[in-house]
Amino acid sequence: MLFEGQAETGAFAQTNLPGTIKERVAAGRIGWTGPLLLLAARSVLLVAAQALVALILLERGHATPWRAAGDWWTVYGTLVDIGCLLGLKYFTRREGIRLRDLLGPVRMRGGRDVWLGLGYFLLIFPFFLAGSYGARLLLYGSTDNSVNKYLLHMHALPVWATVYSVTVWWMIWSPTEEATYNAYVLPRMRALTGRRWIPWMFVGFWWALQHCALPFVPDWRYLAFRFLGFLPGVLVMMLFYLRTRRLAPLIVAHWPMDIVAAVMTAIY
Repeated sequence: MLFEGQAETGAFAQTNLPGTIKERVAAGRIGWTGPLLLLAARSVLLVAAQALVALILLERGHATPWRAAGDWWTVYGTLVDIGCLLGLKYFTRREGIRLRDLLGPVRMRGGRDVWLGLGYFLLIFPFFLAGSYGARLLLYGSTDNSVNKYLLHMHALPVWATVYSVTVWWMIWSPTEEATYNAYVLPRMRALTGRRWIPWMFVGFWWALQHCALPFVPDWRYLAFRFLGFLPGVLVMMLFYLRTRRLAPLIVAHWPMDIVAAVMTAIY
């Protein structure tokens, strides 16, 4: 079955499979609070972090503090990751499992998960490209990438911020994002609802919506473009997780996409 995780051996591998999650739901160790909070956390924290940076820039007399603050998203994004990791640690501990258990089994002999992740990337990335292409055509009547003007425009970050963005940010961002939506929220909402497709669509909606805050700008057409552009890719990525219940290859698949985003943002 597409939504049934393949069996893994060992207690470690079993802690985040559907059966054990259902048992913890039945025992009252998993409720709606954790999944709903973590589902919305990244979007809310991104806007809050941008607002904090904007206040700092405003105090320093910057003419356009909100837009300038958005240029720092690959730096303040790590604050968002820290907040989500703390939330994940708190709620997994309440379940009686470890944060590490969300990762599941890692198979690095012969670079197996690395090669598998690169294969996933080749299969998943076209859906992001197609989503972006279709959203540009639908909302702007053009396939010109200049519609990404709020993300890709001339700006000058300090050297340290640029180096951090292309070397460290993505290493933390991808695993935290995958752990939040795929490994934590999605399987628990499925266990709580007893449904398959509704949690998949609901989590996919919020995961795609998160990208509207990278950075957030009050332009409805651009926000719709960001949402629609990411929706197909995140839905497919979730299907891969629901099929395999293994996070490591998906993190590897996610890394190249975030590296490209960091580099593209840094060079403009």
